[in-house]
Amino acid sequence: MPAFTPPPLPSDDKRWKIVNGTMRKNGFARHALIETLHTVQSAFGYLDDDAIRFVAKSLRVPLSQAYGVVTFYHYFSLKPPGKHTMTICTGTACYIKGTDKLVASAEKRLGIPQGQTTKDGNISLMTARCVGACGRAPVVLTDGELQGQMSGEEMLAQLERWAVE
Repeated sequence: MPAFTPPPLPSDDKRWKIVNGTMRKNGFARHALIETLHTVQSAFGYLDDDAIRFVAKSLRVPLSQAYGVVTFYHYFSLKPPGKHTMTICTGTACYIKGTDKLVASAEKRLGIPQGQTTKDGNISLMTARCVGACGRAPVVLTDGELQGQMSGEEMLAQLERWAVE
């Protein structure tokens, strides 16, 4: 059996070396698909078509399998994120504490539905099924930082701060 030679990196961007390191650490094994996709998303903020194709080819998995993973898991994004990201938890505890109203209020203020980014690319509005901080419900992540017992006024104030930056 001939030795496997991984494809060349897509560009000179140093973030590809981080991705390559993840694949090399796992011996370019197929089981490293999700971990590698996590690394790509952490490094670039999202997964574009070229990145998915590179990972699939490097790990020798069918492209359809790589797309299947990316589109199945809510964590992965196929679009670049906004400069700021507001993620509203919609888990049971948060929902009971009114995050449905927070989502509606944020959608109205930003003029976009959840899962989208404002036209200026400044703010992405996301939801998460549960962030695991039910005791602090309702929970909102502002640029990844957990904010517990978030009120509608506090959330809108944060959106205003980001809007004027």
